[in-house]
Amino acid sequence: MTPPQLPETRPASAGDPCVAQPAPSSAHVAIIMDGNNRWAKKRGLSGVRGHRAGVESVRAVIKRAAERGVGTLSLFAFSSENWRRPTAEVNALMELFLMALKREVKKLHERNVRFTILGDRGAFSHAIQQHIERAETLTRANTGMHLVIAANYGGKWDIACAARRLAEQVATGELAPAEVTAERLEQAMAQSQVPPVDLCIRTSGEQRLSNFMLWQLAYAELYFSALLWPDFGAEAMDEALDDFARRKRRFGMTHEQIEAQGA
Repeated sequence: MTPPQLPETRPASAGDPCVAQPAPSSAHVAIIMDGNNRWAKKRGLSGVRGHRAGVESVRAVIKRAAERGVGTLSLFAFSSENWRRPTAEVNALMELFLMALKREVKKLHERNVRFTILGDRGAFSHAIQQHIERAETLTRANTGMHLVIAANYGGKWDIACAARRLAEQVATGELAPAEVTAERLEQAMAQSQVPPVDLCIRTSGEQRLSNFMLWQLAYAELYFSALLWPDFGAEAMDEALDDFARRKRRFGMTHEQIEAQGA
């Protein structure tokens, strides 16, 4: 199977009929959005202002990803560990989350984007859970880019939940122990609805995965940007996608085998 690659095209330019639109791609791009607090601190602002500035980058990146033909875009918005942050910051993040669900989903729907929340929703307020359900229902039939927002999500949590589901099936006799395979484990995960990650981008200069989609990132290409998230816009997204398009992905095979597949 030929690994999915992003089309190497120039970004679309409004009013320029000579710019070809990129063909659809099956590539899954995941982003660990990091640096909002540091961005705000450098400017003498509150952390909440940094998160608000980060929302603008989210809009720009979603728009550019759709223009570039990304099939699935996953954004790590709130980890299961982020509940440990100061209460005021967590409350502000929840307010921003609810506001985004109210204001942005209609725009996504108009652009034919499918919207999904990945994570444990039980800890969110009733209002947030309601708006998540409405957003997913509204956009479910859309055929454009799939936007996945990881919220109250952790890779270890996802794997543990899947393992528990299979263990329950073994206990009831529905599955034999020998039938517990990597494929069945993957199917039992919350993230089974999305394909494996092809490219993982992390901003702010940090170089770690922070418990994000650990299973799906097994063969992902990693791209680290020194930019703080509020400074990461369409141009930076282009640079990351272009870098990815130049890479040779082997999936355990040799360079010669990959070349033979493409022949």
